[in-house]
Amino acid sequence: MYYSVYVLFSTKDRQLYVGRTNDLGRRLREHFDGKVTATKHRLPLRFIYSETYLKFSDAARREKYLKGGNGRAGLKIQLQDILKELHYKNL
Repeated sequence: MYYSVYVLFSTKDRQLYVGRTNDLGRRLREHFDGKVTATKHRLPLRFIYSETYLKFSDAARREKYLKGGNGRAGLKIQLQDILKELHYKNL
């Protein structure tokens, strides 16, 4: 089984959402259909990034890191071209 860490961008509030799942396609459909409490009021969303891991623990650690200060800062550097294009408000 594979585990994905993914990043969504809300075109409504121009913020990022970082999540983790073992079925990326299903989870993205849930987000886009407004079935996820954390993002249902932030639609529409754009899928902008993902990473895949073999171990649940590695994916969980990476998700936690990307949600924190240093991880989020690094993510902004890594994705700066797409974030500029999307007019991300916290660059």
